[in-house]
Amino acid sequence: MEPELSGLIAAGTDHPESLLERAFTEAVERADDTDDAAARVVEAAYEQFCRMGIKRSTMEDVARRAGVSRITVYRRFATKDALVEQVIRSEFRRYFDRFLLDIRPARTLAERVELGFVSSLRAIRENPLIGGLMAVEPDVVVPSMIGDGGRTVATVRRFVAGRLRSEQRAGNLSREVDVDLVAEMIVRVSTSFLLTPSHLVDLDDDEQLRDIARRFLVPMLDTPTAAR
Repeated sequence: MEPELSGLIAAGTDHPESLLERAFTEAVERADDTDDAAARVVEAAYEQFCRMGIKRSTMEDVARRAGVSRITVYRRFATKDALVEQVIRSEFRRYFDRFLLDIRPARTLAERVELGFVSSLRAIRENPLIGGLMAVEPDVVVPSMIGDGGRTVATVRRFVAGRLRSEQRAGNLSREVDVDLVAEMIVRVSTSFLLTPSHLVDLDDDEQLRDIARRFLVPMLDTPTAAR
């Protein structure tokens, strides 16, 4: 793997938090520290990476697509690694945002778990960049997801556990449920489908995925009868 891609999602010496952890924080806090020119470069880089992949794309390619000089790109992003990080981080922010939108129509906790499970798989698989990289450049993304000491799983688990705690505060979920453990199991099931597609489960069939969530994930919540 190219050096600048080796830490795509995992934490590095320059950043104690992983890329995904920072994306999670930004999604929660709605942080955005990019100026207009930087945003234009990031959008161009996103389009370039979607079309050609990260490995085959250069900073010059991004500058050309953005309609700016190479110097302008380097003024905003000193290295390709920094640009790649910003693009991927932006996509994961969209992932967290989309998850919250997808579960909004649900009327009960059980329905939110079902819709959330479907959303988590669809949002990654259908994302032109992240889903595309997992398909054509798995050596860029997959090692970071499973070889980072569990930090990627832990970050998404924090996100899911936070939603479950909100359900506890609302009285929809028993206080006796270990939300961290339940969230861990939900995330690991979702991750396994993403990394190793099933020959038994059709990941394009939302109803089948909802049925799996209903049968195997919802029971872990010990949901009060009134909320089912």
